[in-house]
Amino acid sequence: MTFQTPLFRGAKRLRIALVGMPNAGKSTLFRAVSSAAPRSGEMAGAGRAYEECRVQIGLDEANLIELPSFETLSNVAAKDLPALKYLLWGDERPHVSEHEPGGPPAPFRAPDLIIQVVDATNLRSHLELTLELTELGRPLVIALNMMDEAWRKGVHVNVSALSLLLGVPVVPMSALMGQGIPDLFRKATEVARARTCPLPQPLAAHLEASLAPLSAALAVPEVQAAFRVPPRLLVMQVAQGDHYFEDELREHFPALVPELERLRTAAGQGLPRALADELHADRHHQAALLYEASARLGPTHEGRNWRYWLDELFLHPKFGLIGSLAVFAMVLFMVFEVSAWLDGMTAARLIEWAAPWQPTSLTGVLGRAVADGLIGLVGIVIPYMIPLVLLLVVLEETGVMHRIAFVVDRAFHRIGLHGGIAVPFLLGLGCNVPAIAAAARVSHGRERVIASVLITFVPCSARSAIILALAGKYLGGLGVFAIFALTMVVIAVLGRVLARRNRDVGPGQMQEIPPYALPRGRTLAYETWDRTRDVLTIVTPLLVGGSIVLALLGHWGADAAINTLFTPITNWWLGLPVVLGVPILFGILRKELSLLMVYQALGTFDVGTVLTAVQIITFLLFLTFYFPCVSTFAVMLRTIGRREAFTSVALSVGVALAVSGAVRLALEIGRTVIT
Repeated sequence: MTFQTPLFRGAKRLRIALVGMPNAGKSTLFRAVSSAAPRSGEMAGAGRAYEECRVQIGLDEANLIELPSFETLSNVAAKDLPALKYLLWGDERPHVSEHEPGGPPAPFRAPDLIIQVVDATNLRSHLELTLELTELGRPLVIALNMMDEAWRKGVHVNVSALSLLLGVPVVPMSALMGQGIPDLFRKATEVARARTCPLPQPLAAHLEASLAPLSAALAVPEVQAAFRVPPRLLVMQVAQGDHYFEDELREHFPALVPELERLRTAAGQGLPRALADELHADRHHQAALLYEASARLGPTHEGRNWRYWLDELFLHPKFGLIGSLAVFAMVLFMVFEVSAWLDGMTAARLIEWAAPWQPTSLTGVLGRAVADGLIGLVGIVIPYMIPLVLLLVVLEETGVMHRIAFVVDRAFHRIGLHGGIAVPFLLGLGCNVPAIAAAARVSHGRERVIASVLITFVPCSARSAIILALAGKYLGGLGVFAIFALTMVVIAVLGRVLARRNRDVGPGQMQEIPPYALPRGRTLAYETWDRTRDVLTIVTPLLVGGSIVLALLGHWGADAAINTLFTPITNWWLGLPVVLGVPILFGILRKELSLLMVYQALGTFDVGTVLTAVQIITFLLFLTFYFPCVSTFAVMLRTIGRREAFTSVALSVGVALAVSGAVRLALEIGRTVIT
């Protein structure tokens, strides 16, 4: 890999101003790359809001500032003036503005580079602002947005020709569909390193001659030092009678004003219209020439193929959710059909095979414990981990996962995460172990911790099986729906809480939208193995070790002691029979064991004859939010560290107790009121 220098990080972080006319898609672009918690403020003296966030661009970082929209740089409205001042001076005060009350328009330095977001469907009008921006003397990149809409309308833009004519990079993109965004910011860093500023487009020859005396009069060192703007910009603003620049000239150079007014009047003589109008007409004419030289009208349906329609399904702001839901349905099918079938063919048969073995000697108990641990490992890896990880790799290799991540990015921002976490969350419906491992691959730092913790609250297939087995039988479909709906609410609330606790917001991430591709068998095999091999070294020892510990507790007759120890939780707080303490404890090995042990502890498979509806709901809610299993804990130790892993365990136990206890109390009060 070739490292570009200087590297824009830390104190040398790049500062990019995002500007554009109204409805150009500036805010859409900002939201597509912003962090989960962008900072906002008001431009001093105007009350117009700006937003700022940190963005990761490869190894580089940039502070992206979305400025209020404006249509021109000349005679801007009072509310837009602070945005222009920021582009000119940043947080520094030039001599001409030292007398103004208040501070600078924004509390950060001037931009190193400007990105103008341009509506490709209305290119001619936006090019007029582009011509003005070239006069600011700062590096400029054009984000040619809404290219998909322009194509639908038959507007075909020759990007290379437009870039050559303007003398600035032009990057085609669609902020709404997530296409071209990484290319835009990579080009921005290249331009910033080169430190090349565009040259203003020359005026018509008669206007250049008319403005020559005015330009010479303004080329006074004192005037240039007082304004600290490019000479061409100062001449154009004075020639157009800009109110702000005229007022500052009267304030600081009153003796020069009469001469400037005389020269401006002389420059307008012999023109077909007023000087300001003539300059505007010339800029309008230049924009029209640029448009005609770089764009044409053509057919609107050429080139539409299956890739186009797939992008409509996965990336369209209205229909993209349908594609994401289709993938969601695929994961559910994998969990409840394919994985369940594999579980029945592997782990279930091993459990059935080992069931008659009920040893009484210490050696036999240890052997059975090791066997149970290995059976539990098989029950995780073969039915759930391998198929779901394989599905994840297929989604990545085909380019589908990246599109899902882009579509759901804004929704995940609400819980402090990026859209790249969406697919790992879906995998959590099968097994939390591969889900956390997948989340670790697409996140880091604060986002990785939040994602890993929240994934432990996603009902895996084991917990879902218990919910469906008990709630489906005794509570009906409405009860099942209520439990899963409450789970989603708890995850959303916890996400907001964890985002506030971890205030160190990471940089915004640009979602790459790669071309569609067919996955290759060798890549699928290698990636699947690479993402599952850690189970053998991390999960296996803990799973087998935990099984041995619990088996020894049972062998030495500690069941009664365990039930007594858990009495404050099971009986006092949750209102459950004391004998359910052991099933709850053994649930940390594998949640299905909890259901089997509940049957054993209660002495019947018809738990509805022993437990009330309130007790069934309470028990299911506790198991749903109670920490998944020791395998999940092992993966969390590796991905987020010991401290955060233990914090996650404590959080899940606390949430399980709080939610199940609160629901039990509410149901008991409701039942009392009704009766």
